Amino acid sequence: MQDTANPIRVVMVTGPSGAGRSSAINALEDLGFEAIDNLPMSLIPRLLDGPPLPRPLALGVDVRNRDFSSESLIELVDRLHRLPNAAVELLYLDCDTDTLVRRYSETRRRHPLSPDDAPLIGIEYELALLEPVRARADVLIETTGLTPHHLRAEISRWFAPRDGRPMALSIQSFSYKRGLPRGVDMVFDVRFLTNPHWVPELREHDGRNPQVAAHIEADPRFADFFTRVHDLIASLLEAYVDEGKASLTIAFGCSGGKHRSVALAEKMARVLADQGWRVSKRHRELERRKLMAASEKQG
Repeated sequence: MQDTANPIRVVMVTGPSGAGRSSAINALEDLGFEAIDNLPMSLIPRLLDGPPLPRPLALGVDVRNRDFSSESLIELVDRLHRLPNAAVELLYLDCDTDTLVRRYSETRRRHPLSPDDAPLIGIEYELALLEPVRARADVLIETTGLTPHHLRAEISRWFAPRDGRPMALSIQSFSYKRGLPRGVDMVFDVRFLTNPHWVPELREHDGRNPQVAAHIEADPRFADFFTRVHDLIASLLEAYVDEGKASLTIAFGCSGGKHRSVALAEKMARVLADQGWRVSKRHRELERRKLMAASEKQG
């Protein structure tokens, strides 16, 4: 079994067919990972329980896997996260529907979920099937506008060995009405801040809007809160690195997940990125609204 003092790094790679999963696995292999594609999920824990592995692992998992389901993949990731001898990250490669359809049209490939029908049928079904997995991802890379070269650069940015900042940070926003996100390490409640929802000209915008952010930051309680939270996070990051943690997820929650939590997540992500950390952002409720709008449009 792998030494718990030196846990093996395991990157599980998934996402919709055509989003670049094979290219990502090849890029990880070039970075020194041992790449295994579509190993049955039931065998993955046994692989990590075996003899010590000399290299980090990149494991490709998708709907072609014979025992695949969103629930089983999430349960597997949660189980592996509890292993003391492994540092596990779930990488999700995302892509919009139109681009996936175009890629299938250009390559004339059949979609694995609709081999006898138009690729669009399989693409839409697969995106819906993978939605819970997408929400659980530690690292999400949007490949819609990426060339294979740019995708390799993104993979390198996130997973190449580097000195000083080996840990990836995910900064998220969410609504308390829909519960806490899964797999979060630190949560901060920002419902005490002034709510732009009650300002008619700001209500329809979200926390990424400069006017919304300025309104929130004008709250007299904002500056002290943000400074204290940043100082707390900064004081813990190096300690987590020393413990060998590969990724850390920090979430800000508010009532609707649209204004205050989004603005705080955006600002904290920007500050930490400026300090040299590898940072990705997730806005759970905004992503959910986008998916619902796309579904209604297709319907």
